[in-house]
Amino acid sequence: MFGRSGGRCCNVVCCFCIFYNTIFCSVLALLIFVFIFNPQEPKFTITDAALTRFNFTNDNNTLHYNLALNITIRNPNRRVGIYYRRIQVIANYRKKRFAMVTLPSAPFYQGHKNATILNHVLVEGQQLVVFGERDLSQLNSEAAAGLYSIDLKLALRVRARYGKLKSPNYKPYYKIDCSLKVPFSSNETSPIAFKATQCWNVYLFSNPGD
Repeated sequence: MFGRSGGRCCNVVCCFCIFYNTIFCSVLALLIFVFIFNPQEPKFTITDAALTRFNFTNDNNTLHYNLALNITIRNPNRRVGIYYRRIQVIANYRKKRFAMVTLPSAPFYQGHKNATILNHVLVEGQQLVVFGERDLSQLNSEAAAGLYSIDLKLALRVRARYGKLKSPNYKPYYKIDCSLKVPFSSNETSPIAFKATQCWNVYLFSNPGD
């Protein structure tokens, strides 16, 4: 009887050890995977921007605009590639949205430690915008100075690639901010040079608060 009881105890202990080791190895493998492959956020920089039209008609509250951009996207990851499924540029002036365009350059894949340059991104057209007195005063002041404060937001849909494995699509993200000082020029030249501006609030792979 004693031998049988001892045998059962040994079996229970062995099963527990196997279960414990399996859980431990799984958690360790997951931590190693996250440590090695956890993607860093890409870097977005507006390298050039110019306005060739930014006219507001007060009679019908219509803003006519023509904004040209060059955007550089850098993937800092050594082991993770990024698929850009969709990229949208949303333009605001004085917290008023006046444009949203979807870039025809997407979808595309960006490899490891790589930079992608999106040249001649055009944001142009006209939009009904209601400006208050302070907004109009600021608009007139910036028109006189030839330098406009344009706030861009980049909205993206991406997925990551780990070797031959691809992640599901991350949910669309709309919070990447680019606060620009854009010179105005009517003949594609301006005495004021645009200063390259790095965008911020980039959380494509972590989405805080979601």
